[in-house]
Amino acid sequence: MSEKPGRFNGGLPTIAIPAQIIRMIEISPNKPVLIAGPTASGKSALALHIAQTQGGIIVNADALQVFDGWRILTARPDDNDLAAAEHALYGHVPVDADYSVGHWLRDVTPFLNGPKRPIIVGGTGLNFNALTQGLVDIPVTPNELRLHANTLDIKTLLEGVDNATRTRIDTNNRMRVQRAWEVQQNTGRGLAAWQDATPPPLLPLDHATPITLDAPKDWLDDRISRRFDLMLEQGALDEARAMLPGWNPDHLSAKAIGAPELIAHLKGEMTLDEAREAAIIASRQYAKRQRTWFRSRHKLWHHLPIAAADISATLAFVPDKPD
Repeated sequence: MSEKPGRFNGGLPTIAIPAQIIRMIEISPNKPVLIAGPTASGKSALALHIAQTQGGIIVNADALQVFDGWRILTARPDDNDLAAAEHALYGHVPVDADYSVGHWLRDVTPFLNGPKRPIIVGGTGLNFNALTQGLVDIPVTPNELRLHANTLDIKTLLEGVDNATRTRIDTNNRMRVQRAWEVQQNTGRGLAAWQDATPPPLLPLDHATPITLDAPKDWLDDRISRRFDLMLEQGALDEARAMLPGWNPDHLSAKAIGAPELIAHLKGEMTLDEAREAAIIASRQYAKRQRTWFRSRHKLWHHLPIAAADISATLAFVPDKPD
């Protein structure tokens, strides 16, 4: 479940933020803007605010909003948002297709030197990491090998990963562990070794305005619950019903938080209340992992407390600056 755009900071719970910890962030129209943060933190609303105020094209960096299914459940921009500003890389990948960080880098590249300043927004830390620090071109995993990996438990997968790689990945995150295992088995070379051969980045961090939204846990937990209820009101269950005939839990698009739970409900495996509770818990756990990632990896980014009454007061839209 990715975060849904809305009016910028409107109607959200507020907490007092000491003035001394809020620093003005300058937004220049000739410099790409990067907006990262946990799910449901208001990233898309901030991107829309910047685009409407100063211009630019909003470019998706969320790993699940690229797929053409689960529009409601992944909180892709609705028709009103699409009419308010130009958007790119949303829903352009078939729901049954594979899609990697490398695919996303190739798709985002034209927008880095396009006619409009990109405002790149999403909660997928790996995409931002690859964009600003570089990504090595690892050979694609054969489908047969991936299907075999899907049958293995995480302990078995870890046993097939070299020690250097183990120290760099979240060993509790099955997706990361399986990816490392697949690389090791497919290439005979550990993921860490591949990463050490990383080429220069497409967009160095100092060539952009990078913003990470910081969300207090209680504030975010409440918003996650209310947002999932809103998704149900907007038709997420009907969306799941339409996806049911082609449902395949091995598809990357099936990782959308709330999708397995709603499908399980439609199959009679849990009640709607149980599916709702499970999806909310999964989303909160995902948000926790995201906050941990951004605290660790985004030390050089601007950090914006997003529970303030009006966070737009911390943004300064400055005139175009010559390179």
